Amino acid sequence: MTAPVGADVESICNKCGDVWHVVVAKVGSEIVKVQCKECGAYHRHRHPSAVAARRSRSSSAGVRRTSSSSAAAAREQPATFTPDPSLPVRPYSMRETFQAGEQISHPRFGIGRVERSSEPGKMDVLFSDGRRVLAQAKPSSGLATAASMPPVAGGERGPRS
Repeated sequence: MTAPVGADVESICNKCGDVWHVVVAKVGSEIVKVQCKECGAYHRHRHPSAVAARRSRSSSAGVRRTSSSSAAAAREQPATFTPDPSLPVRPYSMRETFQAGEQISHPRFGIGRVERSSEPGKMDVLFSDGRRVLAQAKPSSGLATAASMPPVAGGERGPRS
């Protein structure tokens, strides 16, 4: 017999790692959703013995996941970075743009090297503990704004209602 809704059960929390949870939802007799008593997170029920069995099965079978994407493979590989004292270090701000090869100082992650701009407004940065995607200012657009446009005939910028 499984625990009823509202009962305490053991389940592994993916957020804080605690095991004591409350049953929130069931389908038939199977527990499908629990709430962590430590951090309050809701997630699927993962019984500690089932998680341990799954881990031992995957490690004993020699299962190795590989990715066909070179970007994903590059993120999985442990990368090390040591700051170059001969290069300047700019403080990180999401309101500025950065170029590949520049060293930046992030308040939380420390000093890192900009590897590339993956898309407008984002950049890949290599820190001592790994790669991270950080926000940066988008390049300025060549489009004119309404305030910078010349007035139309009659001295107005456009029709008024």
